This record gives sequence, structure tokens and C-alpha cells, in this order.
Amino acid sequence: MTFFGSLGGYFFKKASSHSLGFNKGFLFNLCLGGFFYVLGALLNILLLKYLPYTIVYPLTSITYLWTMILSYFLLSEKINYKKIGGVSLIGLGSFLLVV
Repeated sequence: MTFFGSLGGYFFKKASSHSLGFNKGFLFNLCLGGFFYVLGALLNILLLKYLPYTIVYPLTSITYLWTMILSYFLLSEKINYKKIGGVSLIGLGSFLLVV
């Protein structure tokens, strides 16, 4: 669920590199981003059927971890210790929620 949400954001970012309008690159990335966002939302709804809301909703913060990984490998963004520390704290909090 969180990975698909992050992929949606990635393709929206790629769509932003094209001019707005009815051009192939913009529409393709926009549709792909929307597809992944909707897929993530549907998986979220499915998880809510089986797990408590107090677990599922806070775990959506794992999206930040996927976003940092995708931005590093696919967008060549720089990752510093501050970002690693912040995402590590999010990961620790998520771990503590489910233990």
C-alpha cells in the first residue's frame, strides 16, 4: 500500500517535468501516478477490513521511507544524515506500533 502511494508520487513528479496539456509524456505519467495512488488506496481499504485503524493509518508513514529510496535511485536526489535520521525514527515508530 505504502509503496504504491510512493510510486504514485514519483510518476506525478515525472509528469511535472512535462508541460501541462494533452501531450503524451504528461498524460502517461499522470495516469500512471493516479493508477498507483488508487491501487494504494484500495489496498489501504482492504487492510482496514482486517486490521485496526490505529495500526493501519500510522503505518502509512512508511511511505516516507519508500519515497526516499525511490528519489535516491530514480531521481538522483541527495540523501543526507538528517533525512536518514528522520526516516529511521519513522521506521522505529512503525516497528514499535506493531510489536
